[in-house]
Amino acid sequence: MHRQRVGIFGGTFDPIHIGHLILAEEARYRLRLDRVYLVPAGDPPHKQNNDLTPVAHRLMMAELATADMAGLWVSRVDADRPGPHYTNDTVQLLRQQLGEDTELYFLMGMDSLRDLPTWRHPQWLIQQCILVVLTRHDIEIDWIQLESALPGLRERVVLLDMPELEIASHILRARIRSGAPICHQVPPMVEAYIAKQALYR
Repeated sequence: MHRQRVGIFGGTFDPIHIGHLILAEEARYRLRLDRVYLVPAGDPPHKQNNDLTPVAHRLMMAELATADMAGLWVSRVDADRPGPHYTNDTVQLLRQQLGEDTELYFLMGMDSLRDLPTWRHPQWLIQQCILVVLTRHDIEIDWIQLESALPGLRERVVLLDMPELEIASHILRARIRSGAPICHQVPPMVEAYIAKQALYR
């Protein structure tokens, strides 16, 4: 019987952009995942001082962005509970929803992998998920140091070489504030929603 293979891709998605979608779709294709869940953060512990767009808007933009992408789903698991939200809580809730026999693949950046020993219960996360790390050429990983902090880590990591896209949410927010175009950087329905709701103005 086929074990479900599911990717988890968390982020603030403020706003979601083409780069996010390409990464999710590429991981789904290359790792033969049945689907990838985009998980907009409700109240991320590392961004509590920033002005985060209300989660209802970020969820709606994610829904619009993935509406025509069969393999990408949006999960409300972080949006519908009080914060602060930690990765292991998110994974545990998704594990309960999807069942114990689902193989979980957690998508993360090189910077997150480097900082993993500082996360809450990182060893538990490694046991629960294969870590899919999206490579970046400006970040070096000290595997010996990481492996000594988190024994068994290396065999639970899959490195995915990704196209490096110079699209970032904070740059898009600045472009919107200055009146610069963002077409082709976010899906058209997301661009229309941002304009209609006057977000990031």
